Amino acid sequence: MISPIEKQIVNLLQNSDKKAISLLYENYADSLFGVIKKVIIDDDTAHDVLQETFVKIWRYAKKYDSSKAKLFTWLYRIAYNTAIDKVRSQKNKIKNEVQMETSSVYKVTSNELNQDVLDIKKHLSSLDEKYQIVINALFFEGMTQQEASDELDIPLGTIKSRLKIGLRELKKIYDPQ
Repeated sequence: MISPIEKQIVNLLQNSDKKAISLLYENYADSLFGVIKKVIIDDDTAHDVLQETFVKIWRYAKKYDSSKAKLFTWLYRIAYNTAIDKVRSQKNKIKNEVQMETSSVYKVTSNELNQDVLDIKKHLSSLDEKYQIVINALFFEGMTQQEASDELDIPLGTIKSRLKIGLRELKKIYDPQ
């Protein structure tokens, strides 16, 4: 059975009424923080994830379907998945950190750089716009494929396909064999 407050919150969310966020926070923030803390130990990071969770809830409010899940279940999934994504991104960040002592980036001379590749933005503009948008988001804005999918409102599989095709088209420009 749906509670009156839950019904009110769902109604406000469906109508993009900002009162929904304060009601959600009052009624669910503690529970969602508990969910997040099961995944993330650090309080500051957990609070950041809680904030990200509420941003996602607001962004996806129109997609909530009460016939598929109770409101708390939907909120729980968003909070849990956001926490898992944060843990993964932190692991990737640590794994991908550059060790300055062992890096040879600063030892590269301009003679060693392939000058044909430095004009990638110019060549990128020769691709179809749908490929440009994806490559720009992933390579120049630093988004993950999932973040690009969310931000651009394009399914993840489509992001991956457009990336593959876009890179193949760029390869034809740079390596026309």
